[in-house]
Amino acid sequence: MKFYLFGRATIAGMLLLSLAGCRSAAPYITVDGAALGTTFHIKAQSDLPEQTIYAEVMKLDAELKRSMSIFDDRSLLSRINRGETDSLDRHLIYNILAADSVSRISNGRYDITVKPLVEAWGFAGKQGTGTPDLDSLLPLVGYRKIRIEEGRLVKADPRMQLDFNSIGKGYMVDLIARMLEDRGIGNYLVTIAGSGRCRGVNEQGGKWRIGIETPYDNNFSETDLQRIVAVTDISYATSGNYRRFYYTADGRKIAHTIDPVTGQSAVSRLLSATVFCDNAARADALGTMFMSLGAEHAVEKAQELENQGVMVYFIFATDKAAGRQADENPDDYETWCSPLLEKLLNP
Repeated sequence: MKFYLFGRATIAGMLLLSLAGCRSAAPYITVDGAALGTTFHIKAQSDLPEQTIYAEVMKLDAELKRSMSIFDDRSLLSRINRGETDSLDRHLIYNILAADSVSRISNGRYDITVKPLVEAWGFAGKQGTGTPDLDSLLPLVGYRKIRIEEGRLVKADPRMQLDFNSIGKGYMVDLIARMLEDRGIGNYLVTIAGSGRCRGVNEQGGKWRIGIETPYDNNFSETDLQRIVAVTDISYATSGNYRRFYYTADGRKIAHTIDPVTGQSAVSRLLSATVFCDNAARADALGTMFMSLGAEHAVEKAQELENQGVMVYFIFATDKAAGRQADENPDDYETWCSPLLEKLLNP
């Protein structure tokens, strides 16, 4: 009798395993929306309803805007910039420290205290008023002039202001990716503007295909691509001066990337920098750093960072392709790619 009961239990267990083996895999779902003043896109393999993931993203969006937005006068960062408080939350502390690590390796060519300069040139929600008075603004810029003490921000000058737009979207990507993984999702792609992270495999069972845009002025197309990279388990970000810019009356291009050392708009032959590394916040910051370094020094710095797992793809202007017109041939641009990344490029 005991043998008979054990046999029934074993058979029942085998049937359950068999049924589980026949159960279809979770589908790939798509979630799109707006966050941090731009758009986000998620492709993930999950049984969760799209509305559930969307709601979680909206919670993160609201939380980060309350913390880090320079466009919301009520945000913690806005109050810090006005000198009304010096208390930091976990988001600001993380990003200050992450930004500081990039500032140090670039000798200040990346700097989150650049806000006064960005505003003076007509970005960060402010209207420019001609050529800024750099002599009065540069003393308010410098990553060495701020520090964290017991959860509070200490400024060398109370007029100093912080701007996390060069790292915030990547940070949001990291938070969304962590949220998906906490819910058991192992195959996903998350993108916010030019920042993203992918893990696992795509719907076809292969690596995720990430497009690198052709950097002509006002390229908002998802099809005008320079190259495609096949990757997985990695974060990335593209920085460039082909979207947020204006031309002066004498034809000079003023782009949103500002060199914190000179105070000038960082326009050079380097048109875009796509960075692949272990987290999207760092990729975001490094992309801005490379654009600030310019064509002469970006490759040199990229070679230094290869042993830290950083891979890059640079696109440079040439006599044939200056990065202004939509009909410029991608083959006419000059490019430089990290050797490890070269192996991942689709022909």
